[in-house]
Amino acid sequence: MSYRILADLVVLLHLLFIIFVIAGGLLVLRWKRLTLLHLPAAAWGAFIEFSGWICPLTPLENQFRRMAGREGYAAGFLEHYLLPLIYPARLTPEIQIFLGLFVVVLNLAVYAVVLRRHCRGRAD
Repeated sequence: MSYRILADLVVLLHLLFIIFVIAGGLLVLRWKRLTLLHLPAAAWGAFIEFSGWICPLTPLENQFRRMAGREGYAAGFLEHYLLPLIYPARLTPEIQIFLGLFVVVLNLAVYAVVLRRHCRGRAD
């Protein structure tokens, strides 16, 4: 398998992980056992945003790109792929904090619904 394909697969995996971090709580509404996967994923996603660290998938993708004879990129995944689509400016610590808070607030809201349903189910 070529390194370019591996790099593209890492990008796809990275994007799916981000979607799961943001919206995985909605899946928990249907399949409660996903909580065991989603809570650590959401915590990791929020931690990465709050700390300003780069997800380990970014250097892995860059390594595969270099091995394929292409250039990697210095920024993180969000800044390189998603922020140009959403924000015209570069990624700032303030935007990262906002993204982290968005993940936390969204998932707290979803888990409040999950907990309320769970408590109602026990009462019945």
